[in-house]
Amino acid sequence: MIPEIKNRIEQIQQGKLPTDYKETNAGIVPVDWTEVCLGDIYIERKEAGNDMLPLLMVSIHSGVSDGEVDEESLPKKVKRIEDKSQYKRAAVGDLVFNMMRAWQGAVGTVYTEGMVSPAYIVAKPIGLANSQFMNYYMKTSRMVYAMRRQSYGVTDFRLRLYWDSFTPIQCVLPPIKEQQKIAEILTVQDKIIELKEKLITEKQQQKKYLMQQLLSGRKRLPEFNNEWKKVQFNDVLAFGSTNTFSRDNMQKDAAGVRNIHYGDIFVKYHEVLDGSCNIIPSLVPEASRKVKEYVSNGDIIIADTAEDTTAGKTIEIQNIGATKMVAGLHTMLCRPICDYFVSGWLGYFMNSEYYHNQLIPYIAGVKVMSISKQNIIKTHLLVPTKQEQKEIVSLLSAANEEINLLQQSLEQERQKKKALMQLLLTGIVRVNV
Repeated sequence: MIPEIKNRIEQIQQGKLPTDYKETNAGIVPVDWTEVCLGDIYIERKEAGNDMLPLLMVSIHSGVSDGEVDEESLPKKVKRIEDKSQYKRAAVGDLVFNMMRAWQGAVGTVYTEGMVSPAYIVAKPIGLANSQFMNYYMKTSRMVYAMRRQSYGVTDFRLRLYWDSFTPIQCVLPPIKEQQKIAEILTVQDKIIELKEKLITEKQQQKKYLMQQLLSGRKRLPEFNNEWKKVQFNDVLAFGSTNTFSRDNMQKDAAGVRNIHYGDIFVKYHEVLDGSCNIIPSLVPEASRKVKEYVSNGDIIIADTAEDTTAGKTIEIQNIGATKMVAGLHTMLCRPICDYFVSGWLGYFMNSEYYHNQLIPYIAGVKVMSISKQNIIKTHLLVPTKQEQKEIVSLLSAANEEINLLQQSLEQERQKKKALMQLLLTGIVRVNV
């Protein structure tokens, strides 16, 4: 960061006015930025939808969808209305927000003409602002806070932002050419993020294919041809003790007894988890004192509950060292009782399509799906020679490492976008136009 920008940030943080800046209700901004209300730059569009238009949705994270939303992608409580005239038309460049979730940032600019739910409000621009710029500007913390402040409701989940409450919200906009340039810069950064996300998805699909082929024995590595053994679950694995502590009993500080919560198995961890990593939350001291059994290297932790048939997702614990760790709520702790497996084999194999297909007939439930100990012991495992296990684990671990590096790079690009938005959308950094 150049000294001029650093000095400007320090001045603003101290409440001082840098040269060519002014004080507004939105904070300190460049003198040539204009204070307006949203009602000055938008009028409400009230046009009915029709069967020819795709149904769009607004996400808190990604803004307005760029095309028809699949039925399966809709939230469970959202049902499509047969009469399309009840939907609202949204044209390219319009700003759309969900009245019920605007306070959380469910707002964005339309890039594909479509129609939206009657619970959304469609705002038509009247030429005083760049639509792409407003897509980013409305997602800033200051504007999301302003929408929350203008929303009505006795509790958060009842908050509603109506048109008459939306229009008085104040904003401070740069000249139109600067808006366009800022939007271009942020759009390029979004493209970089999108490309990295696509690359990660491709690598994950490649890894999934490898797992399907290598862990079923359908594809063998060239140097191996020995027949694989088939062993029953309870002949090679024994159950251990778990706990029932909820999220309320956990803390981000990883200094205490680490706790593997079933939800984290689905969203945070790969098939083989390094027990020494600092992404594993710990139990609060009071809960830690109630623990009776700790996890060891090579142990398997199975998430026995999920919202769908993904129940049964598994992690294998390795490199635990001096760390104390326990298996948490809605999990099964399993420990190998024979010397059949190399490090990592169970973690990968028990997440394979071959193994999970055995679980599906036994996964039961209505609102929540689960697998029981009584049923999981009916499954079997495949056991190649240790050398073949080692080679397969090595290939899959390399795929995981590549994905990890790409995800780290993606996070860096996301942080870069966040910094760009903070600097450009506040006028701390000016762009050449």
